[in-house]
Amino acid sequence: VSDCWNIGDNPNGGYLTAIALQALRRLGDHQDPMSVTTHFLRPGSGGRPGEVHTSLVRSGRSVTTGRATLLQDGTQRLEVMAAMGDLGTASRNGHRLTIPPPEMPPVAECVERDLLEQGVSLFISSRVDLRVHPDISVAGRSSRAETLGWIRFVDGREPDTLGAVLFSDAFAPSIFALLGRVGWVPTIELTVHVRARPSPGWMMGRFVTEDLQDGRMIEDGYLWDAEGRLIARSRQLAMLLPDAGEGG
Repeated sequence: VSDCWNIGDNPNGGYLTAIALQALRRLGDHQDPMSVTTHFLRPGSGGRPGEVHTSLVRSGRSVTTGRATLLQDGTQRLEVMAAMGDLGTASRNGHRLTIPPPEMPPVAECVERDLLEQGVSLFISSRVDLRVHPDISVAGRSSRAETLGWIRFVDGREPDTLGAVLFSDAFAPSIFALLGRVGWVPTIELTVHVRARPSPGWMMGRFVTEDLQDGRMIEDGYLWDAEGRLIARSRQLAMLLPDAGEGG
């Protein structure tokens, strides 16, 4: 497990989920994660070896369902349940409803995430290029807990469905825009629904928190590709640590 994907001392949860999904791809011919639920049991350890144990739950004609456990030092770090399919196959059903992307400034007018004062070291910035909306997504500047931005891999690799899952957990927590310096916001559970294979280029993300109580928040996320197609939707339950926001 690389430490280049760390947020502070801990590997990013989307990155750890992608490791588990890569192992689940070996269970069958279905290579696209369509529905992914990850329960984070303990923080991962960057720079330490890990192993993934997988099991086949069910194999069908259009969906393969599998379970994966990531272990480090003999300890379970996360559990993933995923439904894998083939999102490159067009359906004969022509009905369609979707959510259009929000208005966004061009990438050049947005702010790099590593320049933001989130209150934690962002080693993940060496792997993911993230530019956030200058008016909405800067520390404590918004009246809403909302993050908008563009994202891509630093090495020029084009996004795929595994990348869409990773990107769903790579943005700054949306509560950051409202409260300022929140530091590390540990995720308890993350669910991502991938709707299509993304086209090449930058992806756009919108993440919003409308439910925060007793130190636990629910964040909803949306990802669109460069053509404006909705690629993924996510929801996560996360913890706001006791001293979060005190420096904002």
